[in-house]
Amino acid sequence: MERSVSQRLFAEAQNHIPGGVSSPVRAFRAVGGTPVFLVKGEGAYVFDADGNRYLDYVMSWGPLILGHAHPEVVARVKEVAEKGLTFGAPHPLEVALAQAVKRAYPGVDLVRFVSTGTEATMSAIRLARGYTGRKYVVKFRGNYHGHADGLLVEAGSGALTFGVPSSAGVPEEYARLTLVLEYNDPEGLRELLRARGEEIAAIIFEPVVGNAGVLVPTEEFLKALHEAQSHGVLLIADEVMTGFRLAFGGATERLGLKPDLITLGKILGGGLPAAAYAGRREILEKVAPLGPVYQAGTLSGNPLAMAAGLATLEILEGNPGAYAYLEALGARLEAGLKQVLSAKGIPHAVNRMGSMLTVFFTEGPVVTFQDAKRTDTELFKRFFHSLLDRGVYWPPSNFEAAFLSLAHTEEDVEKTLEAVEKAL
Repeated sequence: MERSVSQRLFAEAQNHIPGGVSSPVRAFRAVGGTPVFLVKGEGAYVFDADGNRYLDYVMSWGPLILGHAHPEVVARVKEVAEKGLTFGAPHPLEVALAQAVKRAYPGVDLVRFVSTGTEATMSAIRLARGYTGRKYVVKFRGNYHGHADGLLVEAGSGALTFGVPSSAGVPEEYARLTLVLEYNDPEGLRELLRARGEEIAAIIFEPVVGNAGVLVPTEEFLKALHEAQSHGVLLIADEVMTGFRLAFGGATERLGLKPDLITLGKILGGGLPAAAYAGRREILEKVAPLGPVYQAGTLSGNPLAMAAGLATLEILEGNPGAYAYLEALGARLEAGLKQVLSAKGIPHAVNRMGSMLTVFFTEGPVVTFQDAKRTDTELFKRFFHSLLDRGVYWPPSNFEAAFLSLAHTEEDVEKTLEAVEKAL
């Protein structure tokens, strides 16, 4: 495919933007080559600045569960935009979206909106510390919770892609307040809780990991997580990625979780910047202006994002077959990938839950962060570019989830599998 316009734009962008991108994984450093500059989305497809069309499995890294430019979502945003873009004041759509969140998550009493997943997780951690009076937080290797200092320790996603387990600029003294364990290691978690449970404010976790590639929790690991609550530790389910994706009530509904706090983003904003942290009344009432835990944001609850998010959630809520469709489509893609890879004799593991999926080029199973790191990233580079040249836009990192949407069809999946076979 001809991509001279994207190449020219990327060269120019590097003169003005660090690395030419506004988020590291977009730079294609993990796979090499020049990133495509996308200018249009329509359903399950995107179009680049050179006019090439791609079947999209990035879907803006998860938010677009309805597909690109869904007409009802776009119409709702236009309607609200004509009345004003932002007010920095309360807006009726905040109330409506909060009510939709509470319908999806019955254990939630109060919702505070912010603009990004990083803000949501950062604020949830601060709230947990303020509520418990404790200072230590537990996270798991390969779980990514945004780029707040205390959480950018042994992170996944871009940090894993570039082989950087943490970040320059994070003081060691602050990082020491974050205790890091292995995901899917229940005994390691129990051992820490026995030794230091009374010091820990919260455990934050991705219920289904998407930022080290898809990792699915074991039943025993989920059981150990909930045992932490008997030590007075708050359980924070980071559902920025899984919220409204694995079910209307996200991983909390699908896995039967009982978290104290939930962080949401991506689908919550319907393609515009919106996120939230939510939970029980007695915890959320510690947030200003009701309590001593301060958090604020000029664009929090922005009416455009609230409109896009509410339209998206109403469509999902009103379509009882939506998640069954996504499950069936995901299962077909998973089975087809396994079939093609097996026929080619390529070692692989395909991890999936619902409409999120990762292909690891290693002998399975892939259950832990260490398992995921065994994937053949050099093979993935060739896999990625071969698919891109055949009009399939797969995530440009082996440590990210691919996403399906309601706009994807069985025909799209079959086209993808044909492209995969040719690419391999």
